[in-house]
Amino acid sequence: MPGYQAPLRDMRFLLNEVLRIDSYSNLAGFAEAPPDVIDAILEGGARFASDVLQPLNSVGDRQGCRRNPDASVVTPDGFIDAYRQMVEGGWMTLSSDPEYGGQGLPRTIALVFAEMCSSANMAFAMYPGLTHGAYSAIHAGASDEQKRMYLPKLATGEWAGTMNLTEPQCGTDLGLIKTKAVSQPDGSYRITGQKIWISGGEQDLSANIIHLVLARIEGAPEGVKGISLFIVPKVMVGADGSLGAHNSLECGGLEEKMGIHGNATCVMHYDGATGHLVGEAHKGMRIMFVMMNEARLGVGVQGLAQAEVAYQNAASFARDRTQGRSITGVKAPDKAADPIIVHPDVRRMLMDCRAFIEGARAFAYWTALQGDLLHVSPDEKVREKADDRMALMTPVIKAFLTDRGFKAASDALQLHGGAGFTREQGIEQFVRDARIAMIYEGTNGIQALDLVGRKLAANGGRAVFAFFTDLEEFCALHEADEAMKPHVAGVRTAAAQLKDGTMWLMQNGMSNFDNAGASSHDYLQLFGLTALALMWAQMAKAALDQAGSGDSFYADKLATADYFFQRVLPDATSHLAKVKTGAGSVMALRAEAF
Repeated sequence: MPGYQAPLRDMRFLLNEVLRIDSYSNLAGFAEAPPDVIDAILEGGARFASDVLQPLNSVGDRQGCRRNPDASVVTPDGFIDAYRQMVEGGWMTLSSDPEYGGQGLPRTIALVFAEMCSSANMAFAMYPGLTHGAYSAIHAGASDEQKRMYLPKLATGEWAGTMNLTEPQCGTDLGLIKTKAVSQPDGSYRITGQKIWISGGEQDLSANIIHLVLARIEGAPEGVKGISLFIVPKVMVGADGSLGAHNSLECGGLEEKMGIHGNATCVMHYDGATGHLVGEAHKGMRIMFVMMNEARLGVGVQGLAQAEVAYQNAASFARDRTQGRSITGVKAPDKAADPIIVHPDVRRMLMDCRAFIEGARAFAYWTALQGDLLHVSPDEKVREKADDRMALMTPVIKAFLTDRGFKAASDALQLHGGAGFTREQGIEQFVRDARIAMIYEGTNGIQALDLVGRKLAANGGRAVFAFFTDLEEFCALHEADEAMKPHVAGVRTAAAQLKDGTMWLMQNGMSNFDNAGASSHDYLQLFGLTALALMWAQMAKAALDQAGSGDSFYADKLATADYFFQRVLPDATSHLAKVKTGAGSVMALRAEAF
């Protein structure tokens, strides 16, 4: 069966040598995370992921969740105990506000732990992931009284959280929401409606579930401008925090899914359930986007995480599996055949995976660091730049990492041959689990439209032009370094192509919106490759600084950087060409001809 070991050396390399996280030790949160604390978290998190969560991954896949006649839901064997260990170990409090029982550490560190958990058991990791998203939304938009009531137990994981957006008639188009909220004399609301695809909507892991529900107050404006956000607890909470009666809501059914079987994906029925308005009426989307944006970064990491665990098992298989002889001569004369890792095409698949994974990890951690700076930097300009970077990169992180993460998992299965297609081998679960990440929290096509339709134009293009400046400044800083010339050249080429594509969209997308829509996917891919080029160049620089150490880790890092620039980054050229074809051939065929 598959295994997983957290790639601690690579994680430490990124945190300590590339991002240099210790240089922020003067800032809140970072001051509480000296190197020894971070190292202890990494080591402990790795043990928890590999020893507790990973053995339950196949169990959860085989058993799935079960809905009882009374509408309660039973999670797979071992999940309750694993969740208890997560809560008692304080793992869910890592980056939460100390005022509400959290440890107040950088979110970047919490993201590293989240990656480990998702690699080890993606379905399980969704429960605490969504809970932290609910915590963040309440922390950002709720009243002080609501924060005091809900945040301490959400922070620890004693209570879980969900997000309830989708309904049978609307997914992305939330303006079509029908769930209604009726005001009550005591200031509460009665929530009535149906929500679908609610991850963790019902489970047996936590004492309570705090549902965040989008609904429309009677008489509210049509469309998204009339949507409000409500806290709707599964079990009513008294003024003293005690649990009371069950609210008027239930799980109406569980979805039968392609993957993530260990996570309960529920149809939720609200039948006059008591809810409490969060923030202002008709302004619910603004607060929910806090949760959605955090979730989108987390989903991007899910793509990376499934690629990592699939790659680890594929690399192990390739070293052990003997089949055929090397085309350049026998490599294992003591065996009847050579291990398949000697074959160039097997190496190609492994190197594609590795170059993506290590670049994506750097990209995700770098973006998470921007989120930390946004919240704790005392410098207004630093906060503004971090906010711009987060907004610009969120759709790229979500879509690019899940697109390529799924491909990496598929390549890992391909490398196993026929064995990979069998359940016994265990590799096919990674492919099935990874597939959902391209769909939920806004499909990848929607992320691409968000990038070209909103993020590029925001604040007069301030964020994207600042990113161009980041690329230019990096190249100018290192262009005199002979060892860095191939990497600098790669970044320059990618930057020029991204600028070309951006200018084309600015000139042609506004005159014909179909041009923007038709080119958005390839533009996002071009953007993702450019971002990874910058990440790989930064990692190459850090590795070159240690070139004389004799540590093979740095030589391996540089070899993978060379592969990225020579074999992966050239894809950017084809994406640019597709961007600049616009909508003509995409929209030419009559609808009736399909």
